[in-house]
Amino acid sequence: MNKSNAGDNSQTLGGSCLCGEVQYAVVDAFVYAQNCHCANCRRATGSAFKPFAGIERSKFRVTKGKERLSVFGQADAHDAHCKTCGSLLYSVVREGQFVHVTLGTLVDAPTIRPTAHIFVGSKAPWFTITDDLPQHQEFG
Repeated sequence: MNKSNAGDNSQTLGGSCLCGEVQYAVVDAFVYAQNCHCANCRRATGSAFKPFAGIERSKFRVTKGKERLSVFGQADAHDAHCKTCGSLLYSVVREGQFVHVTLGTLVDAPTIRPTAHIFVGSKAPWFTITDDLPQHQEFG
């Protein structure tokens, strides 16, 4: 996608689920990015951790397949998965004001990179963190 926004130097990035039924656009103006090791994120992704980037909800939109979303949670705090393939695309957080985009679903590369590991107090015992990013026992 990588289109510039009017009046903004940031690019627009595209994202998609595994099967392509759901697609989204997000401004490459993420506020933060982290790797979450909490049990819920591990279960939702089937992985050792969830790499995500946070952005204001107004800078994110589903461009295709909104009716194909399966929402787990409340209106102001939920995970959004594709009903067809099950991919976790994003989470609505912080009282509905922010979206945590799962970095693995981006088609285009964001400029931000994760800056820390969070909830390492509950990380998978079989996984070893081998980078030098800061590690926080809970939310960092």
